[in-house]
Amino acid sequence: MQESDDVALNFGEEDEIDRRKKLKHPIAVLFHLCFRTAALLTYLLCGWFSTSEITIFVVIIVLLSMDFWTVKNITGRLLVGLRWWNYVDDEGHSKWVFESRKGKNQHKTSSVESRIFWLGLIVPEIIWIVFFFVTIFTLKIVWCMIVIVGILMNGANVFGYVRCKYGSRQSITSLASGFFTSQFLKSVSSNFSK
Repeated sequence: MQESDDVALNFGEEDEIDRRKKLKHPIAVLFHLCFRTAALLTYLLCGWFSTSEITIFVVIIVLLSMDFWTVKNITGRLLVGLRWWNYVDDEGHSKWVFESRKGKNQHKTSSVESRIFWLGLIVPEIIWIVFFFVTIFTLKIVWCMIVIVGILMNGANVFGYVRCKYGSRQSITSLASGFFTSQFLKSVSSNFSK
């Protein structure tokens, strides 16, 4: 598959959404927020639990890893109908795949769950960035590595899901601009050849 290929996903078709029910996947919503909140709280309150920086670092990394896996493999698919991954083809090249529900299946997600998903994805990334500047300005370089890992792990999911959501529109825009550019160049070259 190429990077720009759009793939229609049919996961979740067996589930009909009840619009009166605000949360169709309450456990997925819980775990979408659980690990990232636990990692942020552990970072904020780490002095109360342990004085060992290594223990705190390991706990936060484990929580961030659990969050990354859960969001990438489960909650993105269930809550907003998006999925992304990377694979290596036969020639050894890394290929990225960004998928989203298409057509009539696109509207099988709850607007409340979608809002929770996007806020739960973006707000912690902003908080980790704020923590980064705080660690730099307060010269707590030891904690900077934890914050950088938080930014990278959350940022990878943010990038993947934003690319899933807006990637196809971007492809259409680049295709249209390429078409108009080629038409413009043809008209200019035909005017000069006359």
